[in-house]
Amino acid sequence: MTPLRQQMIDAMVLRGLAGRTQESYVAVVAQLASYYHGSPDRLDAAQVKTWLLHRITERHLAYATVN
Repeated sequence: MTPLRQQMIDAMVLRGLAGRTQESYVAVVAQLASYYHGSPDRLDAAQVKTWLLHRITERHLAYATVN
């Protein structure tokens, strides 16, 4: 497990998120990394915004799902 992923999981544990929620969030971050073919810690806010818009407009995911 990468240090970034462990840091994310630790933060979710501290917030009291359920295990399934944690799995879902980690999976979405993995999709983000796959979309840009790189580590999510190297992305800027504009790239994340572009990806979120892609998920809403191209993939037709509900706003609530993306949020």
